[in-house]
Amino acid sequence: MTSSPRRSGSGSGSVTDVPGIRVGHWTEERARTGCTVLLFDGEATAGVSVRGGAPGTRETDLLDPVRTNERVDAIVLSGGSAYGLATADGVMRWLEERGIGRAVANAIVPIVPAAIVFDLAVGDPTVRPGPDQGYAACEAATAGTPAEGRVGAGTGATVGKLMGRELARPGGIGTAARRVGDITIGALFVVNAVGDVVHEDATLVNAPPGTPRIIDRLLAGERPVIRTARESTTIGVVATDATLTKTEASWLASVAQDGVARAVLPAHSRADGDTVFACSTLRGPRVDLELLGAVAVEVSAEAIRRAVR
Repeated sequence: MTSSPRRSGSGSGSVTDVPGIRVGHWTEERARTGCTVLLFDGEATAGVSVRGGAPGTRETDLLDPVRTNERVDAIVLSGGSAYGLATADGVMRWLEERGIGRAVANAIVPIVPAAIVFDLAVGDPTVRPGPDQGYAACEAATAGTPAEGRVGAGTGATVGKLMGRELARPGGIGTAARRVGDITIGALFVVNAVGDVVHEDATLVNAPPGTPRIIDRLLAGERPVIRTARESTTIGVVATDATLTKTEASWLASVAQDGVARAVLPAHSRADGDTVFACSTLRGPRVDLELLGAVAVEVSAEAIRRAVR
C-alpha cells in the first residue's frame, strides 16, 4: 500500500495556513481509497452541519451545542464508506499515546469526529481505510500545504454521476484559505457528489465545453439514474484561528454549507450525505461572525472547485 502525495496546492492558500492545524493523508492508489486527518496543536472547539439524505458520521452528536463536551482533538475525513469510520480508532490511538484527549478517571479519551465518502464502487471494495491507516495519516501530518486532487480521502472520489455512473468525472480533495485582518479562515473538502461541480457562473469546472449539466437534463425532463442513498457526498472542514464558542462553530458549519450549494449543482440530495465541520484553534481574536460566515462560504466553494481541478 502506498501513501505518496499528489500535487500540492498553490496560489489560494490552504487550511494549514490557520495556525495550530496540521493535515496528513494516507493513500491507496491501486484500490482507489484513502483517508485524511486534521490535527490540532492545542485546544479546539468545533461544530457540525449535516445535510443531504445519506450521511456517514461518527461523534457528531457530541458537537451539538447542548452537549457538555467543549473540545475536539482531531477530525477525520475518510473513504471506505461506513468501514472508513474505523480510521478514527487509529487516530485516537495516536493521540492517546501522546497524552492528548479528555482526562476521564485514569484514562485519556481523545474526541475525534469523523465523516466518510462512498468510494467502494470505483476501486477494490475489499480494501478500505481502518485504524492502522488513520494512525499512518497522523504520522504523515504536517503544517505544510497538503496535497490536493486524488489523494487521501479524495482518492476514489467522483462527481457528476446522478444521470449514470458512466458519466462520472474525477472528484478529489481540495483546500483554500483567506486572510482577513488578524484572522485566517481555511477549508478542506472531499468532493464525491452525485451533482456537478460548477464555477460562479454555473458552468462545469472539470468537463469539456458543451458538456450538458445535470440540472439542464433534469429540467428537460430526464430522470436521475442514481437513486440509491449512501453512495455520494461532499464532506469537509472549515477552520479558523478566530476564537469561537462551540455554538458559534456550529453556526459557522451551517453557513459554510452555502459554499457547498454554490459549487455543487444540485447539492444536498438524498443520495448525498453532505457534512461540514467548523472549528476554531482559539489562537486569534473574536471577530464579527457575519464577516467570518461570508468568508467561510467563499473558501468552502473554492476548496470544492480545487478538489476537481
